[in-house]
Amino acid sequence: MNISPEGEQLPNVVMPTCPEQKILRGQKALVTGSNSGIGKAVALALGEAGADVVVNYRSGEEQAHGVVEEIRNFGAQAYAHQADVSHEDQIQAMFQRMFQEFGTVDILINNAGLQRDAPFEEMTLGEWNQVITVNLTGQFLCAREAVREFKRRGVVKEVSCSAGKIICISSVHELIPWAGHVNYAASKGGVMLMMKSIAQEVAPYRIRVNSIAPGAIRTPINTAAWSTPEAYNDLMKLVPYKRIGEPEDIGRAAVWLASDYADYVNGTSLFVDGGMTLYPGFTEGG
Repeated sequence: MNISPEGEQLPNVVMPTCPEQKILRGQKALVTGSNSGIGKAVALALGEAGADVVVNYRSGEEQAHGVVEEIRNFGAQAYAHQADVSHEDQIQAMFQRMFQEFGTVDILINNAGLQRDAPFEEMTLGEWNQVITVNLTGQFLCAREAVREFKRRGVVKEVSCSAGKIICISSVHELIPWAGHVNYAASKGGVMLMMKSIAQEVAPYRIRVNSIAPGAIRTPINTAAWSTPEAYNDLMKLVPYKRIGEPEDIGRAAVWLASDYADYVNGTSLFVDGGMTLYPGFTEGG
């Protein structure tokens, strides 16, 4: 549900539909953590745009196969692959299977991530390490395998004017500090500078590396923040646009950023946040 600035309930936003465009036709995409939430929406959007998609998951096999079937309904190829992005051998095996099944990779969406929240002085080393290993090291491992293939293959102009595209799913918390979530914010800050550093290094090979930084998105991981009128109204104090983001908002951004329409965009964090990074607390002068 949506809540007006005056606290009145508003109808849910109906997302616009666009004429069918297969702007990613012929491209091969891998989306990590794509059995639910943002990853699922991105995988579906890429498939609808014509890309063949590997649906990666760590758990939730049934959900992953459901995403595969939805992608196939768009006329694209897809299969599910279980792998934990924090394990190097599993990542390498996932890419090798992709090369066998699809021949190559053109688009990597580094989406897999998690939260393990705690007050700072109570945070355990295990909670710190798990978040950093999945959210940051996992993106490094996947990006490294993709870059190796992009450089080996080079540009195939009939497919794309880029040799390859990497999109890191980051967060507004690569910029905004987040008390009680120090491990998560640190991981996303790391993703930001890792992304920019990789982009700087591989740009001469016509490889593009960017990030999407979502704000408040309606996903299962943050149900408590939007599931009641009271919670939603509190959340909207942080969002000047006065609606929660939908996973499809991120999916459409990913399709554009992966397409040749965004060919001159490199090393950039695209904030999809309804204005959360505009510091709405300062609306009345601070």
